Amino acid sequence: MKTVGEIVRGRGMLFVRSQSSVYEAAQFMTQSRIGAVPVLDGERLVGVFSERDLMTRVVVPGLDTRRTVIADVMTRDLVVAEPDDTWDTAVAKMVQRGCRHLPVVRAEHLLGFLSLRDLLQVEIEEQAESLAMMTHYVQYFPPDVEERFRDSVS
Repeated sequence: MKTVGEIVRGRGMLFVRSQSSVYEAAQFMTQSRIGAVPVLDGERLVGVFSERDLMTRVVVPGLDTRRTVIADVMTRDLVVAEPDDTWDTAVAKMVQRGCRHLPVVRAEHLLGFLSLRDLLQVEIEEQAESLAMMTHYVQYFPPDVEERFRDSVS
């Protein structure tokens, strides 16, 4: 079973800085085609900014997106994964907390960022592998059995 560390290894890292404006973050997220982004202060993970944060903490209260900084409206109470967590443990954490994005960290250092979609893709791949192995097992005939079967039919 894959760990989240294996899933994020080698991926590019997208993030915004805590002092970026909401407008800059929204532009970045739109250009990158992502719905949430980790927030860093120096090298330290300090939060996550999502489309939900934008709507509930900026748009509805009527804040100015160019003057409001991410640090003031990001989600700070984070659920995180350790690199050794399995993908299904990560999904369970996300379901339990009702979130769709999960930072992968070691000692507050961001190693990667996963979406629920990323983890579901891993599950699909693992199920496909299991199905292929089961299909091979069911359809496999050892050479001597196959030969004896042909001899008995002819």
